[in-house]
Amino acid sequence: MHTKNRALLALAVVVLALAVISGCGEGSHDNNRTPNPGDKVIINMMHLFPEAGALGQHQIVNKIIDEYQADHPNVIVKQEVLENERYKARMKVLSAVNDLPDVGMTWAAGYLQPFVEGGLFTPLDELLQSELQGSFVAGTTEAYAIDGKTYALPLEFNIAPVYYNKKIFVQYGLQVPTTYDDFLQIVKKLAGSGVVPIALGNKDRWTGSLWYMYLADRVAGTETLANAIKGTASFSNSGLVEAAKRVQDLVDMNAFNKGFNGLSNDEVKAEFMNGEAAMYLMGTWELPNYTTNQDIPQPFRDSIGFFKFPAVDGGKSDIDSWVGGPGVGLFVAENSPVREEAKKFVQYFVKRWGEESVTGAGVIPATKVDTSKIQLPQLYIDLLNEVNKATNITLFTDVQMASGAAEVHLNQIQALFGKEITPAEFAKAHDAAIKTGK
Repeated sequence: MHTKNRALLALAVVVLALAVISGCGEGSHDNNRTPNPGDKVIINMMHLFPEAGALGQHQIVNKIIDEYQADHPNVIVKQEVLENERYKARMKVLSAVNDLPDVGMTWAAGYLQPFVEGGLFTPLDELLQSELQGSFVAGTTEAYAIDGKTYALPLEFNIAPVYYNKKIFVQYGLQVPTTYDDFLQIVKKLAGSGVVPIALGNKDRWTGSLWYMYLADRVAGTETLANAIKGTASFSNSGLVEAAKRVQDLVDMNAFNKGFNGLSNDEVKAEFMNGEAAMYLMGTWELPNYTTNQDIPQPFRDSIGFFKFPAVDGGKSDIDSWVGGPGVGLFVAENSPVREEAKKFVQYFVKRWGEESVTGAGVIPATKVDTSKIQLPQLYIDLLNEVNKATNITLFTDVQMASGAAEVHLNQIQALFGKEITPAEFAKAHDAAIKTGK
């Protein structure tokens, strides 16, 4: 190798090393620390409830931590807070160097699996036999179990309704749709009137996946979609291909805001909350912004309603089949030097979260809620009732899939919405990715 090339390579290695170090710099987890008797125990926690985007949840996290530290004077809980996409990127970096926080947040199923296979998360089954026993909604903890062991405890349970602005609907004489044809007429009227029908920030990709999943469920049926995701059926199924085509039909109708593929979810969420779009499909983690968040003007909160994703004529699913499932859960790092104290903190946190999150943030927790004992906004009660009467809840596609296939799915979703591929090509790419098993 030429001397100059060797020098450049050496410099590149140094720069890369510095980049890795700096990437783990601020809030570095220092998992080599060993607590001494009488010393302060430091628990590093990483979560995705920033003050700007999730005020209610952010305040509850702080409240629980303050309480825990008051009850355990020898414990200090340090936080690192990142929004959704930066959080996922940070998890990749930290897991690559086995420097995960002592306590962090994870999604279920396919997202969880590589961390478990890499020996990065510790089992938490003992906590399910503690005072938390029997406190979770049926089916929530199972989503975090692999090979009979539970690797995280869920905090939230979510479904994804279509939120809508009642004032805009009244202004244009619109009624809540129960069929997909009704929904298309609403889109057509709003777009023709110069109003953005639907707020979509598809730079994040999973946001567009919600639209495809619902159309796939409504057209092809719940079982067909589930089997395709598992790899026991093909995404080239006529109903699943039709669902992809219907996504592109919406694009052709100008159903979404301009530039949707280049805008983040947070950017378009702001547009919806400013009354610049009529509808917004999103999980019930958004409920705080429409119920309890005092920073959001009351007139706007009063103007938000929701409807179920409409049934498709001739489709094989019903209107009570939802996309959703357990939200984020708390894990404890396997190599944490304060692992036992971290487990105690997780047990405490999950219990207190269930008690505080309903009234404090307006989210639906993964632990059971006794609505008879608390005053709740009607929007919250109505959505909680929908959870209770759901005929099916399909877990988000990218969460179900193995990490490699999930990345293909998300990229294909963005390409589908951008009309860079055909519905048939979309289907083939999915089958190929799932076949690899990665």
